[in-house]
Amino acid sequence: MEFPKTLATPLNYVPIAVIERATGLLFARMMKEHPGLFERLGEHKAKRFAFLPSDVPLAFVVEPGRASIRVLRKSGSPLSADATVEGPLFMLLALLEGRCDADALFFSRDLNVTGDMEAMLAMRNALDDCDIDLPRDLSTLAGPFAPMFGRMAEGIRRRALTREGSAWN
Repeated sequence: MEFPKTLATPLNYVPIAVIERATGLLFARMMKEHPGLFERLGEHKAKRFAFLPSDVPLAFVVEPGRASIRVLRKSGSPLSADATVEGPLFMLLALLEGRCDADALFFSRDLNVTGDMEAMLAMRNALDDCDIDLPRDLSTLAGPFAPMFGRMAEGIRRRALTREGSAWN
């Protein structure tokens, strides 16, 4: 399932600082929920990992050593990363949660990985070990609306994975 163009297009006009602030809040919550997320990276912890959703005009660069995330416009300055993965946003989120087979997606060319493959494999292994569940982990940010947000996000995830034909691990 692709991210809807009606939602992706406005991202070209929203100030990058606003998008980066929102993304930073979500990233900080993930780090709070999974404090050891990047420990398994070992020597690759100092590297930069870029995540490029093919259906969104943004790029996300994660620096595990600094526990930080940057958001850039794809049309902007050149991207600097040690390892890059590109694919549809919902597929990248499913990979973050370990809900689809990264090897199968890579070999079927649904996912494009470039740069330091060893570092990206270490990142994949680190993510697989963390039991990330985005609706569960992020719904607490909605305060008293957490249960409703969690159910809605779970439904979106289920539809996105069903449409992609992705297998649950």
